[in-house]
Amino acid sequence: MITATEMKLPRLLTQLPGPNAKRVLERDAKVMSPSYTRDYPLVAKRGRGAIVEDVDGNMFLDFAAGIAVCSTGHCHPKVVEAIQKQAAELIHMSGTDFYYESLPQLAERLVRTMPGAEHKRVFFGNSGTEAVEGAIKLARYATKRDKLIAFYGAFHGRTMGSLSLTASKSSQRKGFGSLLSGVEHIHYPYAYRCAHGHGPQTCGAEILEMLENDMFKRLFDPEDVAGIIIEPIQGEGGYIPAPKFFLQELQRICRKHGIMLILDEVQSGMGRTGKWWAYEHAGIEPDIITTAKGIASGMPLSAFIAKESVMKWGPGAHGSTFGGNPVSIAAALATMDLLEGQYIENARHMGDYLFGRMADWTRRFKVVGDVRGRGLMIGIEIVRDQRTKERAADLRNAIVDLAFHKGLLVLGAGENSIRLSPPLLIDEEQADFAVKTLEDCFREAEKKT
Repeated sequence: MITATEMKLPRLLTQLPGPNAKRVLERDAKVMSPSYTRDYPLVAKRGRGAIVEDVDGNMFLDFAAGIAVCSTGHCHPKVVEAIQKQAAELIHMSGTDFYYESLPQLAERLVRTMPGAEHKRVFFGNSGTEAVEGAIKLARYATKRDKLIAFYGAFHGRTMGSLSLTASKSSQRKGFGSLLSGVEHIHYPYAYRCAHGHGPQTCGAEILEMLENDMFKRLFDPEDVAGIIIEPIQGEGGYIPAPKFFLQELQRICRKHGIMLILDEVQSGMGRTGKWWAYEHAGIEPDIITTAKGIASGMPLSAFIAKESVMKWGPGAHGSTFGGNPVSIAAALATMDLLEGQYIENARHMGDYLFGRMADWTRRFKVVGDVRGRGLMIGIEIVRDQRTKERAADLRNAIVDLAFHKGLLVLGAGENSIRLSPPLLIDEEQADFAVKTLEDCFREAEKKT
């Protein structure tokens, strides 16, 4: 029997979902929280590299990577070896009560990836939302201020503090009552839909003017603002990159008023854009960054990293029982070896390759309004009409489903975009399959317009 270990491209054996998958779906429907959202009926059993095998033996090419989590692919042998070795030695002692040698080891390596002269410090958690919660607390503690500014379209998590910053979908906030006070949102620079007709390099100047001339004069005095948090590339919002100048100007404004600039790199960090951090493309140095997802190749781990002059809180000000678990740390150290050794460069190379293959999509396919992103963080916006840019969520959903039935795993993002976030180890053969499959899906979707 051919296994996922030996496969590079999909192989479908049954109708989807297959008989074993159907049985799992029936069980799941009876006991799992209805808050879980599933885009299509994939029931995964095993994975290797960029291939996922389901419970019926069907093989899929994974261009979702567990929402950009499996950065080194599924079950990379070096990551598996590190996990197994650590699990046999020590699983847990709580890094906020005791010491592990691997905690400062990983922290030192993370700090070395970050540009800027000032020394950094690290706090480990379990998930992206925990990292954002910690960043909120640290910004308030360091500034002795309580106001926060985030962006429409942002996704920072679903716990109550991070949810207060999230402004992606109203369904994520509905029914939860009052959230964290002192939070306001402003528009994100969305070049494809720029209200002032600017392009990808210049969209957002008016937003910055509104921040300084309206928000700071009518809502919040800047001396009351603890932090401004932004994703350098919005993830859940549609894989929308912020222009370089926008991030630079946002940094200037923050420094002018003593505001913490917080970069949420939970989805865009750990090499996905062809650099360790997406903010590096803008040449800036944030005060605090958050990271998770791709940091440990699928093991639960997150971190927020701050300038030493910022992370000055005392013992007990923040903590975590499981954050920085030794097994997750071991996976992260192996992940960093792989990213540093080859996969960050591969993300840059394969991103360039894919953008080259997709360069004519807006000319060839009337449902493709925009192709954008960096490295292996690519967004494809699906529209009903390129002239009016009418959003086509139904067509996007149909394309995602069609791709699944052709053996390609992709996910939606924003109201009407498709996100491509494959493992950073994909090669040109796999990229070609994904491109051809999506092109076939576009053609089928266009028949419905």
